Amino acid sequence: MTATLTNFQTQVLQGIPEQLPQKKTYSKNGNPAPKRKDILSKKEKKLAVQNALRYFPEDWHQELAEEFANELKTHGRIYMYRFKPDYKIYARPISEYPAKTKQAAAIMLMIQNNLDPAVAQHPEELITYGGNGAVFQNWAQYLLTLKYLAEMTEEQTLHMFSGHPMGLFPSSKEAPRVVVTNGMMIPNYSKPDDWEKYNALGVTQYGQMTAGSYMYIGPQGIVHGTAITVMNAFRKVLDKNQAPEGKVFLTAGLGGMSGAQPKAGNIAGCITVCAEVNPEAAKKRHQQGWVDELIQDLDTLVNRTRTAIENEEVISLAYIGNVVDVWERFDEKDIFVHLGSDQTSLHNPWAGGYYPVGLSFEESNMMMVKNPAKFKEKVQESLRRQINAINKHTAKGTYFFDYGNAFLLEVSRAGGNVMADNKVDFRYPSYVQDILGPMCFDYGFGPFRWVCTSGDSKDLQKTDAIALEVMKSIKAVAPEEIQQQMQDNIKWISEAEQNQLVVGSQARILYADAEGRSKIADAFNTAIAQGEISAPVVLGRDHHDVSGTDSPFRETSNIYDGSQFTADMAIHNVIGDSFRGATWVSIHNGGGVGWGEVINGGFGMVLDGSEEASNRLKNMLFYDVNNGISRRSWARNKEALFAIKREMERTPELKITLPHLVEPEILDDLF
Repeated sequence: MTATLTNFQTQVLQGIPEQLPQKKTYSKNGNPAPKRKDILSKKEKKLAVQNALRYFPEDWHQELAEEFANELKTHGRIYMYRFKPDYKIYARPISEYPAKTKQAAAIMLMIQNNLDPAVAQHPEELITYGGNGAVFQNWAQYLLTLKYLAEMTEEQTLHMFSGHPMGLFPSSKEAPRVVVTNGMMIPNYSKPDDWEKYNALGVTQYGQMTAGSYMYIGPQGIVHGTAITVMNAFRKVLDKNQAPEGKVFLTAGLGGMSGAQPKAGNIAGCITVCAEVNPEAAKKRHQQGWVDELIQDLDTLVNRTRTAIENEEVISLAYIGNVVDVWERFDEKDIFVHLGSDQTSLHNPWAGGYYPVGLSFEESNMMMVKNPAKFKEKVQESLRRQINAINKHTAKGTYFFDYGNAFLLEVSRAGGNVMADNKVDFRYPSYVQDILGPMCFDYGFGPFRWVCTSGDSKDLQKTDAIALEVMKSIKAVAPEEIQQQMQDNIKWISEAEQNQLVVGSQARILYADAEGRSKIADAFNTAIAQGEISAPVVLGRDHHDVSGTDSPFRETSNIYDGSQFTADMAIHNVIGDSFRGATWVSIHNGGGVGWGEVINGGFGMVLDGSEEASNRLKNMLFYDVNNGISRRSWARNKEALFAIKREMERTPELKITLPHLVEPEILDDLF
């Protein structure tokens, strides 16, 4: 940092401004979050305003009280728009952040990347993705957090309570610099309306997965997992001599859950038809190059899809409209769909995560606030129609899978025809049950990611080259069981730059196991020390990983010993990472399948080229993966048993309790 502070640096160091800023008008370029449910009593509304005012000096209270009350009436939340800073929010080069430690500066960079309008879904409301996945509840929390990070030493830890910076506490160099929790409720207070109430009061928030843990890297973060899922789904349904070209993948959602599917479909080599009801979300993805063509008319979509099938094209088509209409029209017109899924934000069905067929985008936004009971009826009616249409397609041979957005769960709650004959299981699998669980997570492969804090694309290119070299060297001696995973990831990283995946920070994602993550990270650290990479690199992962998340309808849906409804793994993961060297750790209630349905944790680690960083990464990354493999092996997952036995051979210090397998006939006549 230069001796003369920039305006940005001065504002960061100031935190809450000394003078009351002028009231701001809402940005015309903003994509406003849906108005939230009016759920508070009169007494609770006063408490919400009182809670908001405690961030500010008493002589501002009279003016701000009326303003915050109006925000609560108008938006259903107090966002404190007046206090949004005037400077541009994006991932600056790390050298531009006013901080006493590189670790703190890197965290500031990651926070700003999560709120970059090019990355975030509703940046004015501090929401990164998923309709409600927030980094902070309000702008005062943002200002205070950056100030604390700027002041932090290497012997302090910042504790974040659902977006609120509780403060800097003395700790040690070995401790995490930040500990993040989001939405950690007493279990009996974890229903959807509890989130509405306590978030409106300003005492908790929905951090989603990587939003509230400062690790979102734009749609790229989910593109890789989606590409792997789609590639392996086609492997399940096509003959070995068939290619995905000209085959249809039909899905929905280009906004809240990132809009990764069209790009992933292009990488997998198929025709992707993705419906999106919000025109702005569809246009944004088209402008960013994540979808090839925009179509607003159903007949045009039918004709264009037929042409793509006939010409065996690889193309992504965004239909601006409701996916239910597409499922029904494709059935009527006999367009065969090879793969079907859904990626609307159904973890948040009543507040903008899913838009019912038959209502316009604007009508839905109005009804969900003015008549929430009617809106819920419309959503559930739409879900029943959608599953009926999907069932017609699967009867023709379509392979449909739940993509972890609570689609099947919400259809079942709506009374849709989605249950299997045993009336316990869903008739369609989760993508984790069929694909990512046994093929990736059980072997230890998951969404490892990194961010080059210089902001220089040349550094990202260097990291790509390093990762590719490491992956090739591992593949050369890897066992047959993981050869396909290695090859898929080598293909991904070798084509990553040409696929133009970067939105926001100079970031990359790569599915790797513990061996791959440690070797890649150590090679990065060496390159930083030698000046081949010009600035520190931040390591992280999606919470959607081997160990990070306990979620019975998604990440742990291929756990069949009954423990899929427990959350010990995610809690152990975040505790274990915190004392093994993570720069920051996070644990959340909520995530991709909804509030009260999942506990998920993440981490961030700053590599600065030091020997200490090398020791930390080896210690922490090893545990971060193998904690999950050990749990999966205890559940008797055969792939995980293979992986953990192999790891114990490589690492004699690792000793895991292994299950004795029971012959089924022993149990047959017991009860």
